[in-house]
Amino acid sequence: MSGKNSNLGQGHRSRLRDKFLEKGLSAFRDDEIIELLLTLGTPRLDCKQPARELLSRLGSLRKVFEAPAEVLKEIPGVGAKNAMALRLIHEVARRFLETRLQESIFLNDSADVYDYLRHSMRDLDIEVFKVIYLDARHAAMHTEDLFQGTMSYNVIYLRELLRKALNYNAASLVVAHNHPSGDPTPSLEDKHLTRDIVFSTSLIEVRLLDHVIVGEDSFYSFADRGLIEIYLREFKRNPAMTYFREVAEKGVGWEVVEEAKKGRKIK
Repeated sequence: MSGKNSNLGQGHRSRLRDKFLEKGLSAFRDDEIIELLLTLGTPRLDCKQPARELLSRLGSLRKVFEAPAEVLKEIPGVGAKNAMALRLIHEVARRFLETRLQESIFLNDSADVYDYLRHSMRDLDIEVFKVIYLDARHAAMHTEDLFQGTMSYNVIYLRELLRKALNYNAASLVVAHNHPSGDPTPSLEDKHLTRDIVFSTSLIEVRLLDHVIVGEDSFYSFADRGLIEIYLREFKRNPAMTYFREVAEKGVGWEVVEEAKKGRKIK
């Protein structure tokens, strides 16, 4: 009897694998995706029930992949090897998306940036401010976290952003931060900061292409909403007084602008 059940199980595994090779993951339910992955580390045992239990207990496919190994191992039938494999898949996906972003041409598409950012930022418990530095072709040259913590106006961070944009010889950049609450709606502080970045980067001839706020399952793009262009037009109307009357007096950047003049021609 056990041999018969084993043959039936092997047949089911084969069908899952054939289905994936023929149709890809789009033809799979979430529990089938987990089941297929578990079969790779569980040669003979039935993986259907552990897969369903993982999804039921953790709530979603995303949360299964993001769960600590200790939590995954609590599910009967998962074990240490499968727990490690699920965690590895999560980290490989993160690395793949980051590498793809850095190696591909950035086309001013906020959705493309979000594809990478949501995986690395949406589940963070604290706010992280990330900068993507781009060359003249809009290819990502470097990505880094500039600071962490509650978003509040801090002139030190703005000065640091300008310095690094010059050091990387960036032609443009994209900034992003997450909202741990899951709601990507920008605060007034977010809008003020974006406006100040548009003004300050314009002074050194580096363009801010977008500011993306990452939420739970959605994002907010300042470029898509037209705010980047509005701020840029405001700067062009009065580049000196508009910016320095409101910002430079707080300590931002006469020195930064002077340094920029040494390396870049400011119109």
